[in-house]
Amino acid sequence: MSGLSSCAAQPALSRGRRHPEVTGPGRSEFQRDRDRIVHCTAFRRLEYKTQVFINHEGDLFRTRLTHSIEVAQIARTIARALQLDEDLTEAVALAHDLGHTPFGHAGQDALAQAMQPWGGFEHNLQSLRVVDELEQRYAAFDGLNLSFETREGILKRCPAAVAAQLGEVGERFVRGGSPCLEAQIANLADEIAYSNHDVDDGLRAGLISLDDLLPIELFARHCRQVDIAHPGLSERRRIHETIRRMINQLIVDLIAETRRRVLQSGADSLTAVRHCGPLAAFSPAIRRELTLLKQFLLERLYRHERVEAVMRAARDVVSELFDLYRAQPAHLPEEHHERAQRLGERAIADYIAGMTDRFAIRAHQQLTGRRLLDV
Repeated sequence: MSGLSSCAAQPALSRGRRHPEVTGPGRSEFQRDRDRIVHCTAFRRLEYKTQVFINHEGDLFRTRLTHSIEVAQIARTIARALQLDEDLTEAVALAHDLGHTPFGHAGQDALAQAMQPWGGFEHNLQSLRVVDELEQRYAAFDGLNLSFETREGILKRCPAAVAAQLGEVGERFVRGGSPCLEAQIANLADEIAYSNHDVDDGLRAGLISLDDLLPIELFARHCRQVDIAHPGLSERRRIHETIRRMINQLIVDLIAETRRRVLQSGADSLTAVRHCGPLAAFSPAIRRELTLLKQFLLERLYRHERVEAVMRAARDVVSELFDLYRAQPAHLPEEHHERAQRLGERAIADYIAGMTDRFAIRAHQQLTGRRLLDV
């Protein structure tokens, strides 16, 4: 593809798919990956999975779906500026949360604890499992049969012992090295998106205030600039204008720092990128400011008593569902019951991980007669 950096992933030079396919006209390999992700069942389910606030708590809060779309938009902007493959970057961004459980990290923590004797559970690995095995759409193969490069980008982290069982896509976790720049960019775009949009949702929910945020320099600097440029703005516009400026600075900084690091490294090909340490990065000053913002969100929003109370109940829903299905697998739908006979607890984890928030709440209520959360 013309116009791409020498360090970009070239769709015509993809390492291919697990199951060979005839390439059709009109779309690159990475475009096909993106389209398969958008049309898959796991992607649609993200509409009803928690980002910070459970789906029913408000119509305007982010869900995993809107979060994934926001990540893709940011990632594609950065990829274009760096002359990387936008379609691959977008595909990784859209797929990065496909394996997330209901109730966000609370659901993941509960499922990880339940699955500890049977290999654990991690949503990043589960996202790869979704696209490699669990989606059931095509006659010739299980999963979505995505290209190596997209699968590589989805697998952001992996223990070496597990990576050794994943073949080529897990090699870098055993031997060292980095994924393509498109994957690195998608990962940092995720960080930009959730850090800023969780601020927005936290303010909208009333769990944090503008005054709480003023000691955080990344927020305070842009808020001051907004007040100077637009005195007397309504609070809602003031918040939005501040956050959009924060996002813009993070994007501009990431582009500049990544470009500088690529030039400094001397990398002039995708192979060279893979042999370097991570090249996509924020500048040290901006990284420090972003870290302080994330620490603030952890302490003041994610650990807020109102959020924690809901998440405690959410963890109970997931834990109790797992125990119930393990003790009485006949409660599983027929297809999943059959898989549980073959795969044991892993099939139960797959089933629960695929649930939306409201489906999990209703399933738990039907099986226990108790209602721990509202639908």
